[in-house]
Amino acid sequence: MSVATAAGTFGVGVVFGLALAAPPGPMNAVIAEESVLRGWLAGFTAGLGAMTADAVFFALSLAGVVAFLQGAETLRAAMVGAGGLLMLYFAVGALGEARAGFRSEDAGPDADDADARGFTKAFVLALTNPYQILFWLTVGVGLLEPGTVDILSYLPVVGEGLTGALVVRTGSPALLGGLFGGIVVWITGFPATLVSVGRRVDAFAPATAVASALVLAGFGVTFCWTAARTLVGL
Repeated sequence: MSVATAAGTFGVGVVFGLALAAPPGPMNAVIAEESVLRGWLAGFTAGLGAMTADAVFFALSLAGVVAFLQGAETLRAAMVGAGGLLMLYFAVGALGEARAGFRSEDAGPDADDADARGFTKAFVLALTNPYQILFWLTVGVGLLEPGTVDILSYLPVVGEGLTGALVVRTGSPALLGGLFGGIVVWITGFPATLVSVGRRVDAFAPATAVASALVLAGFGVTFCWTAARTLVGL
């Protein structure tokens, strides 16, 4: 593979990573909450937690563990249910903080602990996030194997209309590196944008925390319901 081809593949991987990371969902709700309540570093650290979960899934896919989950429907349903309960729990916490109108932009004595909590929250939640599990069960597990992937088709809502618009070959480490590079771009820029807006609009932080809580609660109820239906139907 030439340098130019490798660079192009990496660039496509960045687009892929952004396409996966940017759509609204429980992970971005956690990142948004941490960003507006505790500042850029807390939001970025939460994003690192979610990305670390992706790295864990990738490692497990290489070891064959992710493939094992494909046939373990009960285990996957239990993971989805656990993720739903966690989202409901975090939604209650986000509403409490929104009511308090709390936001700390200065690194106080507990700032490191707060950042660690954000990382742990996002990491644990991502490990039980059905969307990330499904991605690594399907597309992610084959990124290093020769083949093709229709990148834009995985976008929520508009993906079906963009099917076939950007199909690239898999089997290159540059594609995987670009994917994680795109995620880094998102978890860097998204919290920075939220913090910047929050400094200009006083009500932005609590409003965003409420919105994050509602997103988490909505996904939590959906995931719990999906898990319950799956387990009852087994």
